[in-house]
Amino acid sequence: MQYRKARIEALQQRMRERRLDVAFVSPSADMEYLIGGRLPLTERLNQLVIPAEGDCSLVVPKLQLPLVAELRGDIDIQIWDEDISPLDLVARLAPKGAQRAAVDGHMWATFVLGLQERLPGASFTDVSPLLSAARICKEDGEIDILQEAAQRFDAIWTTFFERGRLLGRSEYQIANDIRDLILEHGFDSVLWCDVGGGPNGASPLHHGSQRVVEPGDPVVIDFAASYKGYVMDTCRTPVAGEAAPEFVAIYDIVNKAYEAGLEAVQPGSKAESVDHAARKIIEDAGFGVNFLHRLGHGLGLDAHEEPYIVKGNEQLLRPGMVFSNEPGIYVPGKWGVRIENIVVVTEDGSRSLSQLTRELVSMH
Repeated sequence: MQYRKARIEALQQRMRERRLDVAFVSPSADMEYLIGGRLPLTERLNQLVIPAEGDCSLVVPKLQLPLVAELRGDIDIQIWDEDISPLDLVARLAPKGAQRAAVDGHMWATFVLGLQERLPGASFTDVSPLLSAARICKEDGEIDILQEAAQRFDAIWTTFFERGRLLGRSEYQIANDIRDLILEHGFDSVLWCDVGGGPNGASPLHHGSQRVVEPGDPVVIDFAASYKGYVMDTCRTPVAGEAAPEFVAIYDIVNKAYEAGLEAVQPGSKAESVDHAARKIIEDAGFGVNFLHRLGHGLGLDAHEEPYIVKGNEQLLRPGMVFSNEPGIYVPGKWGVRIENIVVVTEDGSRSLSQLTRELVSMH
């Protein structure tokens, strides 16, 4: 773990601007952003207590002290034993007479209610928007990590396309093959590996089954993994053997929608305009009702975070924002297709972090 003093101080400045007296941050990507590591989110309370002025404290149970040993000397670490209430300790660390407190969106309701009882003079609000605003534009070092992760994902896909097999394999077996490749390529952990062959691919959130891939089946493969704490996400839809002409036509529409979305990414443009550009291609082709989800989501320390590329989001894009571009068409009872890359907003447009082909791939 590495204490991020500058990030803490920037948050405190924003707290003062909004007249917040104290913020409580639970184990989450927000905590990781501030102290360089993520503690367990369980019934054993871990809590970062940040006053608007002065030093912050990290409250941890004694048995988890080894997890934060690297932070000793950088931050005040408060330890609680199993026979006391950690909420009493957390409340005592709040500034005396605190009137406005903020909690993050990951704090369990039972902890929030307990703090409200112990700080009866304080009103409570959400600190998450302040942290989301800080995290939404990635620093150069963060983008470098995501770029390296994308290159490793490209290598995974290349190996899978060359050596992998779809025909006669169950969705679960294919997912396991890819999970092995993810770990072999140096990722910290696999967040998900969803495989949907043939009609199962028509459900965007189909996670996998024992169904065996048959000749001509398109196979939607979507996986995400953590690399140096940052999440990379991708999706491709190879076909087992020869693809039906109808599917080839749909695949081409999705590919064109991807290109339209990428071209629409410009600093100063609204997030919803990118979704609109890609969606219009699919709608004009007569498949608007078959595009079932937003075009994209931000990612970084979390798999899904701001900005969300969806109708109604008028947030302006800025250099350093990173998000997915993943149009799809899903035809019930037949198949699905989704193509996904991660893109970063640049000073003059955007670039894809992946260089992998988006052309339709046929596999055995």
